[in-house]
Amino acid sequence: MKHNIAVLLSGNGSNLQAIIDKNIDVSFVVSNNPKALGLKIAQNANIPSYSWKNVLELEEEVLKLIIEYDIKLLVLAGYMRLLSQNFVNSLPSKFIVNVHPSLLPNYKGMNAIKQAIDDCAEYTGVTIHYVDEGMDSGSIIKQDSIKINKNDTVETLKARLQTMEHRLYSDIIKSILIKN
Repeated sequence: MKHNIAVLLSGNGSNLQAIIDKNIDVSFVVSNNPKALGLKIAQNANIPSYSWKNVLELEEEVLKLIIEYDIKLLVLAGYMRLLSQNFVNSLPSKFIVNVHPSLLPNYKGMNAIKQAIDDCAEYTGVTIHYVDEGMDSGSIIKQDSIKINKNDTVETLKARLQTMEHRLYSDIIKSILIKN
């Protein structure tokens, strides 16, 4: 059974690659950054890709593409913009998922890894959550934690968290699609 998902990204596309590697069908990829490496990953996988710098235009076009491609789940994979309340509320509840590199509700928004290190947190992790109109405030689907080592830097902790993200996010996406 084919489930249509779409991916929004802004950067390198490592979560997109993990999704592709887990044989999850991606109907299209959209970025607000025309130079995002994730767009090249999509192109290399023969996935239609689009980019709009203007966020309002991007949201309008994504809504059209969701209908055109009969999308069942919108996946944010390093999309570094807050979706407008209008956009989120125009889609069904629990239609958009996101991955965040912290144990929400701690360390919302950007620089979550640095925030955890600066705060001398003992643990951090990854949260998969549904997207609502707030900043990383949607209902939590799954979390996984790791201990922050004394010698961790933002880079070393980010690498460990991304390994966790790549496994967890793909598994959660698959389980959501099976339920739908």
